[in-house]
Amino acid sequence: MPRPQRLILQVLSNPCICGASKGAKVNQNPSNRSSAEEEIQALLAQSDSGSRNPAGLTGRFLWLVALSWALFQLWYASPLPFVFNFGVFNDTQARAIHLSFALFLAFTAYPAFRRSPRLYIPWHDWIFALLGALSAAYLLIFESELARRSGAPTQMDLIAAVTGMLLLLEATRRALGPPLMIVALVFLVYTFGGPYMPDVIAHAGASLNKTMSHQWLTSGGVFGIALGVSTSFVFLFVLFGALLEKAGAGNYFTKVSFSLLGHMRGGPAKAAVVSSGLSGLISGSSIANVVTTGTFTIPLMKRVGFPAHKAGAVEVASSTNGQLTPPIMGAAAFLMVEYVGIPYIEVIQHAILPALISYIALIYIVHLEALKAGMQGLPRRHTPTLAQALLSWASILIGFSLFSLAVYYLFGWTKEVLGQGSYWLMSLLVALGYLLLVRHAATYPDLKMDDPNSPVVELPEVAPTVKSGLYYLLPVFVLVWCLTVERFSPGLSAFWASAFMIGIVLTHKPLKAFFRQSATLTSASREGVTDLFEGLVTGARNMIGIGVATAAAGIVVGTVTLTGVGLVMTEFVEFLSGGNIMLMLIFTAAISLILGMGLPTTANYIVVSTLMAPVIVTIGAQNGLIVPLVAVHLFVFYFGILADDTPPVGLAAFAAAAIARSDPIRTGVQGFAYDIRTAVLPFMFIFNTELLLIGIESWMHLFITVVSATLAILIFAAATQGYWLVKLRGYEIGVLLVIAFSLFRPGFWWDQIYPPDEHLPSNQIERLAATETDALRLWVEGETLDGTQVRKLVVLPLAPGHDGAQRLADAGLMLSELDDRMRVDMVGFGSAAQRAGLDFDWEITEILVELDRPAKHWVFIPALLLLLMMYLLQRSRARVLSKA
Repeated sequence: MPRPQRLILQVLSNPCICGASKGAKVNQNPSNRSSAEEEIQALLAQSDSGSRNPAGLTGRFLWLVALSWALFQLWYASPLPFVFNFGVFNDTQARAIHLSFALFLAFTAYPAFRRSPRLYIPWHDWIFALLGALSAAYLLIFESELARRSGAPTQMDLIAAVTGMLLLLEATRRALGPPLMIVALVFLVYTFGGPYMPDVIAHAGASLNKTMSHQWLTSGGVFGIALGVSTSFVFLFVLFGALLEKAGAGNYFTKVSFSLLGHMRGGPAKAAVVSSGLSGLISGSSIANVVTTGTFTIPLMKRVGFPAHKAGAVEVASSTNGQLTPPIMGAAAFLMVEYVGIPYIEVIQHAILPALISYIALIYIVHLEALKAGMQGLPRRHTPTLAQALLSWASILIGFSLFSLAVYYLFGWTKEVLGQGSYWLMSLLVALGYLLLVRHAATYPDLKMDDPNSPVVELPEVAPTVKSGLYYLLPVFVLVWCLTVERFSPGLSAFWASAFMIGIVLTHKPLKAFFRQSATLTSASREGVTDLFEGLVTGARNMIGIGVATAAAGIVVGTVTLTGVGLVMTEFVEFLSGGNIMLMLIFTAAISLILGMGLPTTANYIVVSTLMAPVIVTIGAQNGLIVPLVAVHLFVFYFGILADDTPPVGLAAFAAAAIARSDPIRTGVQGFAYDIRTAVLPFMFIFNTELLLIGIESWMHLFITVVSATLAILIFAAATQGYWLVKLRGYEIGVLLVIAFSLFRPGFWWDQIYPPDEHLPSNQIERLAATETDALRLWVEGETLDGTQVRKLVVLPLAPGHDGAQRLADAGLMLSELDDRMRVDMVGFGSAAQRAGLDFDWEITEILVELDRPAKHWVFIPALLLLLMMYLLQRSRARVLSKA
């Protein structure tokens, strides 16, 4: 069993656990609770930042190393190197330094074995740490020499590469467990043993010189795109989250969620969903979300009637989905920017609707569980009237909307008038807003985390709770503004948000003390400095596993590019799936879940997307389905995250079970059952890309898409829970599933009634290109360079124009006609035709033209009528049961 699971099971066996059932004598002892909390924090450290943290001079030295890493990353992401023309690093240099820090800290923070010392670092780990750091830094130290002898490594180059590769594999085993190390080893073995593999995946093989040169001494393997994204983007976002958490934002989000939702039926569980979703804004780790919010939410859920395993499962489902929540998604989301080739703002745009409806469905699932069990919420100190509650919500929504509109239009106007000077004005306004919000927050007491095991738990009042930390939202606002309005890179956006967050960490406590005229101003200032340094160090330690994981996953990418196995995968997977796109998707989802049991989400995403994303796009085209690449990558991303609660290995489920004192397997199974509503979404948005906001043509179209998707996921959640107004019968579940499917994918039924396309002969291509169409959909067939015969659907975008032949030529496509058959004479290099997948001497067999037909959304009418009938039937049964 991997080390993190063993530690979690130790916590499970400890009767002092803070989540023990209500009334247990042990929970009345504060020292016992403190001991349990320490063990849970040790669990988190073991999986995220390393369980070894020695004291004394060694501890201070490692603290300085982690701090140095954080400061380097801030410097690298900032514009300061270019302002002062000093300390400018290119991508290769920065990646080498990044991995040097990660390897050094991996060997010092993570012990080799279960019984290895925790309180000091053995001499051999010091040697491994130094050798690992030097092997990674080799690319920085000898950069010019390596460039001159590219492809012809010396003996010293090979020694450095082999040493670095072996130490990277060992660091991966320590930080992440054996699975990722084994996957990397399998791909290395495949690289060397290509001639001895089965015919379907055989290749010529590669020598040690060629492999090590490609994997370590160039940017094709370990130091490739994945490590580059970790260096440029991910570190800053992890650091931003660590600083937010250190400032107290995590507690603030939890308290706000409970103040707003805790009084509802099953309120603590609903608040757990929202607080975990908000924690996902500042944490890319599922287990960190579970431990941060679960120590408070899980015992409260148990108190209002949730069984232990369901309380843990709710926390697991909501915490794992935190990585799906824009604007700060998991590290894998930043890799999409490079792999798909789109700006991060587009990733956010495509991911926002599935993430929102997934959380809405989870809240509804919690509501259904509360209904089934007859649960109640927690008492409020002062129960507001309905008018007061509506006024409070309305004032919050109206205030937020007015603030957003004022900021947007005010800054838009000042940008036109002042140009670059508007940035200084915006900075001044944000700083002024921060001072005003902190001054307002100082009039309210600081939020303290309540003991969830105390005899009486009262919900905090909404207004004071919300107002006590509104300034925590400002850095998130700065981040979103930089990403969406200014269109800065993710790295630069995260830098400005982190820079602002540093100012908040340093000043919010002293400012509160000043506004309160407290005598603790000096001590508050010292606390601010301490919090800043601890936040920087925590952010660096939390990056150890991600840095090592992205480097190790680079071995997989390097193997694919070196051996060409990616091309073979298409044939292999097509053979397994029989060319069926649905079987292909199920196969990919299963691979993601299986690999995700042992691999972190980032590494899982890199491995599966590298191998499977091109295959899905290819097989989709062969089935007449144009699948956007971002949809495939989000598909893999979703199932990689869902693996965090997939039994029997899901670490998030083990962590929640440790707090809930429930069976970890049962907790994981229940959590996965709750996550089925998330698992169905990737299958839906592959076939209906409107769910990713692709192809939305108007505000009304957007409204219909959002409403139908939300209603569909709620119906699906009720069906999978077997409960709506009353318990569902078997046929009712089937009907609800059909309704949900119809709302998710109305085009499926509409295509049966109205054919979507007309098939025209290929000799009409010039006539069609002369119309106002923006693109042509062409069925093509031909032979690839490796002799494979293919037939697929391609989309050829066309530039504006009126002459069909000229528009085709501008797209890079030259054709010849023979017996009414159109063949490709030439495809321009780098042209739209080449990017679409056309090749020389291929034949265009048909042209698909979309038919003018009624909108597919008419399917919603019979679906909603059927839903109304189901509702009336359920309500009738509910009345009968209430009288019984």
